[in-house]
Amino acid sequence: MAQPSPALLDTLDMVFLGTIGLGTIAWFARRQIAEKIFGSKEQDTNEKLNGNGTAPKRERNFVKVMQEQGRKVIFFYGSQTGTAEDYASRLAKECQQKYGVNCMTADIELYDLQYLDTVPEDCLVFFIMATYGEGEPTDNAVDFWELLMEEEPQFSENEDLKNLRYVMFGLGNKTYEHYNEVARKMDQRFSKLGAQRIGERGEGDDDASLEEDFLAWQDNMWPVFCDALGVDETNTANGPRQATFSVEELEGQEDMDQVYLGEIGEKPKEGARIIYDAKRPYNAPITSRDLFQNTDRHCLHIEVDVSDSNLTYQTGDHIAIWPTNNEDEVTRLASMLGLSDKLDVPVMVKAIDSTASKKYPFPVPATYRSIFRHYLDICAPTSRQTLMSLVEYAPTEETKEVLRQLSKDKDEYRLKVGEAVRNLGEVLEFVAGNQAKPGFFNTVPFDLIVESISRLQPRYYSISSSAKESPKKIAVTAVTLTYQPDPTPERTVYGVCTNYLWQLHAAANKVEDGQKYPTYDLAGPRNALQGVKVPVHIRRSQFKLPRNPNVPVIMVGPGTGVAPFRGFVHERAAQKAEGKPVGPTLLFFGCRNSEQDYLYKEEWPGLFETLGEESRMITAFSRETDKKVYVQHRLQENGKEVWELLKKNGTIFVCGDAKNMARDVNQTFVNFAIEFGGLTEEKAHDYVKNLRNSGRYQEDVWS
Repeated sequence: MAQPSPALLDTLDMVFLGTIGLGTIAWFARRQIAEKIFGSKEQDTNEKLNGNGTAPKRERNFVKVMQEQGRKVIFFYGSQTGTAEDYASRLAKECQQKYGVNCMTADIELYDLQYLDTVPEDCLVFFIMATYGEGEPTDNAVDFWELLMEEEPQFSENEDLKNLRYVMFGLGNKTYEHYNEVARKMDQRFSKLGAQRIGERGEGDDDASLEEDFLAWQDNMWPVFCDALGVDETNTANGPRQATFSVEELEGQEDMDQVYLGEIGEKPKEGARIIYDAKRPYNAPITSRDLFQNTDRHCLHIEVDVSDSNLTYQTGDHIAIWPTNNEDEVTRLASMLGLSDKLDVPVMVKAIDSTASKKYPFPVPATYRSIFRHYLDICAPTSRQTLMSLVEYAPTEETKEVLRQLSKDKDEYRLKVGEAVRNLGEVLEFVAGNQAKPGFFNTVPFDLIVESISRLQPRYYSISSSAKESPKKIAVTAVTLTYQPDPTPERTVYGVCTNYLWQLHAAANKVEDGQKYPTYDLAGPRNALQGVKVPVHIRRSQFKLPRNPNVPVIMVGPGTGVAPFRGFVHERAAQKAEGKPVGPTLLFFGCRNSEQDYLYKEEWPGLFETLGEESRMITAFSRETDKKVYVQHRLQENGKEVWELLKKNGTIFVCGDAKNMARDVNQTFVNFAIEFGGLTEEKAHDYVKNLRNSGRYQEDVWS
């Protein structure tokens, strides 16, 4: 081969080095570039708040805000479902009212955490941080996470955080591999940067009792908090409860167009271009069919049409569906609070603290009906702390004592409320007993209800379609959830979103299965959901097929855990049909009975025929044999074949139940490393851990 001339080498070198240089500059300036192209979050927030972008720019320096407002403590929250936000608000209220310390709560994405290095030493910063997915931060904490995890974080003035005193509580689920990963890694990072943690790091386990973990941690945290700030409980008088929100009824409201009736996003300006996202979901048309046969259970395949929106997805992402509370529970709670005759009265609810970072808990003004139906999670079990706050408003000494007992006795609460899954309306009925009648608890102020019940959140589902094959029609696979709690087998608990979806399906397809279900307002606010629509947005996921389709994949997904794998298999079959080389594709699927709940039974043969003889589906039907057989058993039976695929750089995907199935599958792969790889047990565990760390063992699981 002829050698290139020196001049050509110089030119190539210049181009190569120039490319590296430009790439380096782009990396370090990535935030500034993104803001120029897409606009900053700060700008976006300001424009959304004032509608025309003319309001004063929000101050991003939280330390400056604290100093201007005389705050000694700030409670940052990283929240995906609203629980961390709720905990931060509860801590702030106790901090203010019980210990007399001026404080504030803050959504972590609304402030620039580069100023952590300037927090005065006589202040405290709380971090209430949830972990979701594979040890990932919540959506609102991503920017801060990226800043903190940089090799050399760029703070405003200093290279370290020796001035920072902080308190940490993490929310997680022990059934997940990366339990409370965000709080743990943040804690380690802060320590390395010289910050001082006050008290023990708290960790709440949503698989057991997150609420009890939180309350127990608080008991130990407050004394250390008092020592750190030089205060005690006697700093403030034990007077009447101080409201967090003001509530004003607007009975004379003539312009009902300005009243929110359940709309999730702000009302758009006329002619404005609408961008649909988590803050403004898209009302998408849907079609549906029941996948189960010969059984009284239901599993819906739903097609969500996002053609007329900006929404896009990648195979493996999640879709968020915003549910509506059922009318039975709306009626129950309104009746107990004496609001049945006022359900259509508009109310303005806003924070009493004029400097609060969140001035409104939901879109306002809104009617009582829309608040119960769309904005508050009224079907969620009531917390012990809420029950304690209700004691002083109980109408009789007898009901006071029952509430006091439920709030103080952990076992009593667990049996009567926690494990019985009683929501607030049901608890009030239970406490009232034979005395229950409309308005029995009309002494409870509405602001306490708003303060005590979290905001109704969307439910997330693994997308079961391929973006390559179906870019504008998103498939969802959802089992309708109904069950009888062990302590109260005479009661039925209905899953909030899946029963809403089932009622949409039943109404559209004129299905009558003879079972009793709660009723829903299916038309939505101002009939915006008429024609069978649901509000949706997309959440990005790390659960993705290898970039190289030739890489072997091993998928384990029993029940609705097969949902993302339907998308994966469709994607690989489409690639194969295009003539691309596609590696072996193994799918382990399990269900109860091949004639009842074998999901997408009619689709798989054609898909695997397209993929070729190296690919196949292996099934486990647990109720068709004397001894129950699950996917982990089938996986073990095919261990040699699976191990050979791993030796060829294969990737493992697991979706479904985190508590039992995912753990058993993990152990099965450890066993493979011992049996076929000749590793010791310790080395086998390390091998599987390395697969996870390198992205070759991915999970999309739930408890």
